[in-house]
Parts: sequence; structure tokens; C-alpha cells
Amino acid sequence: MTPLSKLPNFDPRNVPVIGVDRHLPAVPPSQLLPDALRQRFLMPPDWQPEVRAEPRFTDRVPRQAAVLIPIVLHALAQGGPTVLLTERTSHMSTHAGQIAFPGGKVDASDADVSAAALREAWEEVGLASHYVQVIGRLPEYVTGTAFIVTPVVALVQPGFTLVHQPDEVADAFEVPLAFLMDPAHHRRHAFAWEGVQREWFSMPYQDAQGERFIWGATAGMLRNFYRFLSA
Repeated sequence: MTPLSKLPNFDPRNVPVIGVDRHLPAVPPSQLLPDALRQRFLMPPDWQPEVRAEPRFTDRVPRQAAVLIPIVLHALAQGGPTVLLTERTSHMSTHAGQIAFPGGKVDASDADVSAAALREAWEEVGLASHYVQVIGRLPEYVTGTAFIVTPVVALVQPGFTLVHQPDEVADAFEVPLAFLMDPAHHRRHAFAWEGVQREWFSMPYQDAQGERFIWGATAGMLRNFYRFLSA
């Protein structure tokens, strides 16, 4: 199966939207505060992730990977918590130019997936671990490129200075957590190719730099995070 990124002139922004989930409730603001987020992971609800795996288009052996979902704890007067995201450089071998969480492959030297996510965040954007408190994990998400990704959720104290790894990261930016946890901003797309119907979410966000088109695996993991917090 051909990856969408390899299709001629493919642009996910141009794929029709088949639905927007405005009928689903947003996560209440009180549930997006630090103590509420910690408590949710300490006493998780009975829930199921909505998105588990993408159509696979490689025969290589699956690899374990980890991403950090960094929730930056800005004060409510400053707009409240945000999620730190990156834009991958255009020459990457996989997911080039896409919006992503800091993360990558789990190395043999990593103690666990949390350690891998923290190491990758440091290597990619210079996010030092002493600003970061890991509070839990979400279920594994399997990408079409055969990565078995564990999303590691963490609270991040403001005050850090980011330094991008220029070979991997073109930009880093923040999106309000409340925006991402409101399904009114969750758009559904469908695209048929090679006899296979592929579907995904997008969560476009507009900031001073333009549209940040969050889609694919990153949007899928954020959708699972929404299901976890709203269960």
C-alpha cells in the first residue's frame, strides 16, 4: 500500500471533510487543570481509544517508539494550558513537514518509553527534563510506517527555552489544550486509493504564523486523549 505522502501532489488539506464532531461535548475547563489531569491518570475511567492503528504500507519489522504530549502550564490569565507541538522538516524520510509531538524510536539505552520520550524532546527541541513531570501514558498507536507509538503525557512548567534540532524540526509552537479537547474542532476526512478507504482526523489551528494543519497520527492520538479525558 502506498503511503499518502508518496502520492503525486497529495495534500491532506484538499481532501474533503466528511464531518465535524460539533455534537460531542468539549472537556470542561476544570478538567484541563494540573490537579485534574494528574487525578485522571491516577484513577483512570473505563474507556476505549477511538483510533488504534493506521493502514500499514511497509513490511518492515515494527519498532517501538514514544512521543511526549507536553502540556505547558500557562496561567489561566495567559490563556491556560497549551500543548507543545513541532513541525517536522520537509526532508525527513517519514512524515516530512507534518505536525508532530516530540518523539522517536525507543533506544536500547532508554530505561522505558517515558525515558525515550523525554530524551527525544531534549534532542529535538531542547526541552530540559527538569521542567517536565510525566503523569501517565495513553494506549499504543500504530502508524502506517510500522511504529508502535506510546504517547507519554507530561506537565511542563513554563520558563524553558527551546533550541530546535535543525535536521529534524522546522518549528515549534503551542496550541491551547482547550481548543484540542473540543470536538467542534475535530474534522473527519476520507480518501479512497488503491481500493482502500483511508480515514483520519484533522484539527487545523490558526496562529500568527498561519494555519497549523494537525492531522494523521498526531490528530489520532489527540482524539484518543479527548476520549480519555471525556470518558
